[in-house]
Amino acid sequence: MSELSLRRMTLDDLADVMAIQTGAFSNPWTPDMVKKELSQDWSTVLLAERPGEGRPKVLGFVVFWLVHDEVHLLNVAVHPDARRQGIGRALMDAVVAHGRRHRCLTVTLEVRRSNAPAQALYDRFGFRRVGLRPAYYGDNREDAVIMTADLGAPGA
Repeated sequence: MSELSLRRMTLDDLADVMAIQTGAFSNPWTPDMVKKELSQDWSTVLLAERPGEGRPKVLGFVVFWLVHDEVHLLNVAVHPDARRQGIGRALMDAVVAHGRRHRCLTVTLEVRRSNAPAQALYDRFGFRRVGLRPAYYGDNREDAVIMTADLGAPGA
């Protein structure tokens, strides 16, 4: 696998992110929702791409917030053609590293109860199930599993 690079999203990347959204989710975010994340001080949108001929190809993205001493993971997706190549892991590594640099103690997220592949990825990062949000998802009223992972003490 060739080198993978991570960088912050810009508005010029919106079409690529939306293509991944629509390929990954039954109820994808709207372009306005993604644009709003780019304008929030507490929000970070990172892209994973692989340099190549011409413009690098965006393979995945992650959206997360820093809220006091916590990272809240909102959205992570990998292009369907690029799955099982370590891209999700690289994005999660970046989220965890960012949280540790900012002295965060935990990472939290919600994930569809039926999304076993995502839960397996989170399990590998030491996330544990701590609760359930009934009927959380508006498209089909599916429950969300609340998961959290400890990042350790500040400065550790």
